Amino acid sequence: MTTGRRAFLKQASLLSAAAIPLTAAKGKLGIPGPYPAKVASVRHAGSVISGKYQAEPVRDMMRKGMMALTGAPSWVDAWRVFFEKGDVVGVKLNPVSQPHVMSAPEVVHEIIAGLQAAGVAPRDIVFYDRYRREFVGAGYDKWLPEGVRWMAATDKSHPFQLDMDGYDPDHYMEMSLLLPKAPKGDVHYKRSYVAKFLTREVNKMVNLCLLKHHQSAGVTLALKNMSHGLVNNVSRSHSTPTLNACGIFIPAVVDLPVIRQKCVLHILDGVLGGYHGGPISRTIAKYVWEHKTMYFATDPVAMDRIGWKVLDEKRAEAGMASIALSKPDADSRFLNCQPEHVEISGALGLGEFDLGKIEWLQETLA
Repeated sequence: MTTGRRAFLKQASLLSAAAIPLTAAKGKLGIPGPYPAKVASVRHAGSVISGKYQAEPVRDMMRKGMMALTGAPSWVDAWRVFFEKGDVVGVKLNPVSQPHVMSAPEVVHEIIAGLQAAGVAPRDIVFYDRYRREFVGAGYDKWLPEGVRWMAATDKSHPFQLDMDGYDPDHYMEMSLLLPKAPKGDVHYKRSYVAKFLTREVNKMVNLCLLKHHQSAGVTLALKNMSHGLVNNVSRSHSTPTLNACGIFIPAVVDLPVIRQKCVLHILDGVLGGYHGGPISRTIAKYVWEHKTMYFATDPVAMDRIGWKVLDEKRAEAGMASIALSKPDADSRFLNCQPEHVEISGALGLGEFDLGKIEWLQETLA
C-alpha cells in the first residue's frame, strides 16, 4: 500500500470516527436508559424571584443540564440523543399542587424548543395530564404555541377512576388491592389501565416532574409522576391514612413494559419545591421554598433518591423529622409515608438506589 493511500485511509478513518456522536447512548432508551445511576443538576440563584420563574435563567439551566447529562457539545445535540424527526413525543405535566408547585410555562417552553431543535414537528408534541379539568385549571392549554397538541385521559376523578374512554384495555397492572367499597368479583377493579396517550398516541415521553413531599408516598418525584399520572384506579394505593400501599404500587406500575420503554427522559423542576403537606395545595402552600435547581436523568430511581435527600435536608433545616420517620400532623395525616417505593423500584431494576453508586453532577450558573 502506498504512503499516499495509507494517509488517505487514516484520514478517512478519523473523519468517520468524528462523525460518531460524542453523545452516543451507553444503552437503549427507556428506563433506566443510557445514563443509569447518573443525575445532573443545575442551580441558578436568579431562576426565581419572589415566587416568579425567570425565563432566561431557566432556559440556561435547561440547556446546561441537558448537556451535562449527555456530555453533548451543545444543547441541540443533547436533545438529539433522545429525539429525532418522525418521533411523536408526549410530555407528562403535573398540575396537582397548583398554583404553588406545578409545571411552569418557562420550563414547558424550553422543552418545546429542545424537541423542535431535535427535529420533532410541533404537531408531534403532545402535552398531557390525566384530568382535563386540572390541565385547563392550571392554564396549560393557554401556554402552548400553535400546532402543539394536548390531551387528557378523562375529565375529572371518578369514585373508582375506572372510566375507560382514555385508557387502554390491553395495558394494565393487576394487583389484588381494592378500594374498601369496590365489588369483590370484578377483575376490572383490580387493574390500573395505562392511558391511551402513552400506549397509542406517542412513541416517546418526557416525564416533567416536581420536587414535592407526598403524605402517603413520602415523595412525589419522577416515579410517582408516572405511576399515578399514567394509569387509572390509583386511589386504591392510598385509600385511607392507614390503608397505604404506595410502597409497592408505584414500582409495580412503572415496571410495566410500555412505561419502561417509552419514558426516555426525566426532568425534575426544583426551582420551587414543597417539603411537607403535599400534594394538597392548601397544606403544601406553607412549605414552599425556592430551591432554584433543575435535575436531569434517564434513571428515575437515581433522580428520586437525590430528590428525597434534598427534601430531607430541607426538612432538617426546618427542624422536622426525615420523611421516612415523620408521623401524622395537621398538614400530613397518613400514619407512615412510604418513600421505600424508591428503593423497591431499584430492586426491580428500574434504576440505582444506592447513593454511593450514583454519579451526581452539580453545576451552578449564578
